[in-house]
Amino acid sequence: MQIEIDIGTQRLTLLDQNGVLSAEYPVSTALNGPGEIEGSGCTPRGRHVVRARIGAGAPSGAVFRGRRPTGEVWTPELAARFPERDWILSRILWLSGCESGRNRLGAVDTMRRYIYIHGTPDDQPMGVPLSHGCIRMRNRDVIELFERVPVGTVVDITG
Repeated sequence: MQIEIDIGTQRLTLLDQNGVLSAEYPVSTALNGPGEIEGSGCTPRGRHVVRARIGAGAPSGAVFRGRRPTGEVWTPELAARFPERDWILSRILWLSGCESGRNRLGAVDTMRRYIYIHGTPDDQPMGVPLSHGCIRMRNRDVIELFERVPVGTVVDITG
């Protein structure tokens, strides 16, 4: 399995072990565009791997803070009570950069920047860059992707 994310088209493609298209999903990457520097709010480019899978078995819409479930499930009412939250929902695929100096180590370290592929509220648009650096997906899509990719899956981000 391999994941390809195209920042320009706001699409995530899942390829099987033979490089054949297995699934394709709309995503939302960073409002600030592509970039690797810590604190930039940008989506890092280059080769990454899935370093950790978080949230197996959690309900769709489960809320995570600091990579831990809060026990909440997202609703419009919950969102109205906490309008400042950047919602991380359902599942987390935590990425780690593979390219020293580009997306690994120092001020460009993807893992230390807490860059994830994660679920977001279903009222948020896909295909439009709006995140703080992560790759946002529909909850049903991130759950499906999560079930298909193991730790160590290669993730190439271009754009």
